[in-house]
Amino acid sequence: MAVHYRTQGIFVKISARGEADELFTVYTKDFGRLKILGKAIKKITSKLKGGAGLFYLSEIEFIQGKSHKTLTDAILIESFQNIRKDLVKLRVAHKIAQVLDELVPKEEKDEQVWQLLSETFHRLDTTPTPPILRRGVGAPTKSVGAYKAYYYYFWNLVSLLGYHPEISNCSLQGREINCDIVKILKIILKKDWDLLLKIKIEPIHLRLFKNISEWYRISIHEE
Repeated sequence: MAVHYRTQGIFVKISARGEADELFTVYTKDFGRLKILGKAIKKITSKLKGGAGLFYLSEIEFIQGKSHKTLTDAILIESFQNIRKDLVKLRVAHKIAQVLDELVPKEEKDEQVWQLLSETFHRLDTTPTPPILRRGVGAPTKSVGAYKAYYYYFWNLVSLLGYHPEISNCSLQGREINCDIVKILKIILKKDWDLLLKIKIEPIHLRLFKNISEWYRISIHEE
């Protein structure tokens, strides 16, 4: 008789498998990152559809077969509707999922990583996204709140995984960087979300943060 496992999880990736099946990447509270097959889930009659959607937080049940895990139940807890309604937030959610898929080991329970992921999705969903304004122009060009959530997630994730950055004065890992970026990074690593929300970030800061974060992500892969 197959053993049924039950836990909470966030669906971070979905891939089609044939005409009716889908393969899910789910980060779970009790088992870490899992690949789980949803058999016949595309059929109208599937009972799994309501709880197995991209970026859904659900209570799931699965069984372990010889070659793969199979989803047997999915009860929706939170669908994060505000993320789906905002293209910038949706883009950030995909970036969060990509980083998790790249850096987090499979099937390795980590309560801190789970808490960080769950916390970030809730904050991304509920945080207002005030616009960044071009200098001298009144029309907004991009929402900044969602990107704060991404960098909060990225830098705290790499720290939890053992890649805590070395920060000294205006340098990161011995590389000289913008002093304002160092100040913001220190706030992020202290997990002071309330203060991070209050900080005004200029477009130049956002570009610098993107470049530094990408450089750091690549350097982790090269280790």
